[in-house]
Amino acid sequence: MKLSGAQLIQEVLLEHGVDTVFGYPGGAALNVYDALYEYRDRIHHVLTAHEQGASHAADGYARATGKVGVVFATSGPGATNLVTGIATAYMDSVPMVAITSNVANSLIGRDAFQEIYITGITMPITKHNFFVNRVEDLADALREAFRIAQSGRKGPVLVDVTKDVTAALTEYVPQAPLPLSPMPTASEEDLQWVAEAINRAECPIIYCGGGAAAAQDDLLALMERGDIPAAYTMMAAGLIRYDDPRNLGLVGMHGSVTANQALYHADLVLALGTRFSDRVALNIEKFSPGAVKIQVDIDPCEINKNVPVDRYTVADVRDFLHRILPLIKTKEHASWRQSIGQWRKEQEKVAYQGEALHPGVLIRDVCDMTDKDTIYVTDVGQHQMWVAQYVKHEKPRHFLSSGGLGTMGYGYGAAIGAQMAFPNKRVVHFTGDASFHMNLNEACTAVSQNLPIITIIFNNRVLGMVYQWQSVFYGKRYSSTTPERKTDFVKVAEGFGLKGFRVKTEAEFQEAFRQALKETGPVWIECEVSRDCKVLPMIPNGGTVEDMILE
Repeated sequence: MKLSGAQLIQEVLLEHGVDTVFGYPGGAALNVYDALYEYRDRIHHVLTAHEQGASHAADGYARATGKVGVVFATSGPGATNLVTGIATAYMDSVPMVAITSNVANSLIGRDAFQEIYITGITMPITKHNFFVNRVEDLADALREAFRIAQSGRKGPVLVDVTKDVTAALTEYVPQAPLPLSPMPTASEEDLQWVAEAINRAECPIIYCGGGAAAAQDDLLALMERGDIPAAYTMMAAGLIRYDDPRNLGLVGMHGSVTANQALYHADLVLALGTRFSDRVALNIEKFSPGAVKIQVDIDPCEINKNVPVDRYTVADVRDFLHRILPLIKTKEHASWRQSIGQWRKEQEKVAYQGEALHPGVLIRDVCDMTDKDTIYVTDVGQHQMWVAQYVKHEKPRHFLSSGGLGTMGYGYGAAIGAQMAFPNKRVVHFTGDASFHMNLNEACTAVSQNLPIITIIFNNRVLGMVYQWQSVFYGKRYSSTTPERKTDFVKVAEGFGLKGFRVKTEAEFQEAFRQALKETGPVWIECEVSRDCKVLPMIPNGGTVEDMILE
């Protein structure tokens, strides 16, 4: 069957079960979008306001579903506008395929209108990328892109296609998706060594990262059998239920007192699918100083990269846990639980600090007024940490946030992607006024698609996280963090064609949220919070639990 390159792209997407793509058309992509018109009954294209929003939407779709997110963009600025979204996905191991159109092959290297070397630009932030200037190579490149994105440590792949390739005809032969690369597995020797170390430990802790997200059942079984508490990074939020007695909470710079104290005093740390980032291992020399440290990760590049460990195994976490479970003895750690109980009491003293409208209170209200299938999405900053701390996490893939890159402006696009994936689930987007100013233009996308996303804006009229650092460490010299913006979010919401509320008390917030739940389209709720409300606890860079700031 003869197809154009543009038609072939659509067929390969269908081979991989893709029914939703995000993007923005342009001159070099005209053939791709013309072919997409023919496939509009099978592939739903979501037009965003900006290509960065499209890339974040594909990312949010992927995080919420576990599938590959797909984004289209045209050449030049269309392609470069994807860069921040691709880097966000790369840092957080999110499977994505970005398909960009470039100028015709005859114009490559001539500085043609909207020509850009996008494969060179994205080389450091993709698992792999392809430049396709022969139509005969197109199908293989696309199929390989999907295989690479999903194999091993997941991540983004870019396929750049010249315009003449999208117009050229070629023979299309349908094909099943390529098999994924085999997962690495732990040796029997490693399993025995780790099991014996766990069985000997008196103060063990499991430290979970995003790479453990698919191993929930076996993780919980290990925690119960070995009476082992667990702490998690932001990428693993939801892996352990908020009310599980062995859940120590978020770990790291703004983690709970309980999690950080337990990690510091443990005699064994089992790190699963995590890279000991600088936001957790704030002081490498004093990180869990008395513990035997064991690292299990699918990516050999992460082993010993940040924190030296005593034993490691390059393996899929789910396979590792499934195979080690029979080797773990049933055990109780009464003394260790008692110590943890004391740290929990310290944590309770931190909450809310007496602010009139503390974000933590509002976040808990949201959780109490929605069901366990609610997907929470954040931008980046103080609000992100409050949500990570206070949301009643119930399930994996229900907390979407930019961790590694820390991308302000990530949230609205990601919320759109999650809502497109699950139209019957509630999506709540938390943001701060500074983050929201970056990509609030995607409101037009939410309105056009009639998506019932509820956006909660914590407006303190400062660049909150940097302002907090300046308050604590820079003598309150507020350099460029008090922009004095006069944005009226309620009027802006109305201008986009959606409903907006402004609240100053908890009672007003609860009523506004009840009204928002009844709306069929997007809603914004602006919450006026104090600029002096801080994210606590806080451990400074280079510090330990001994330097923890609680008030």
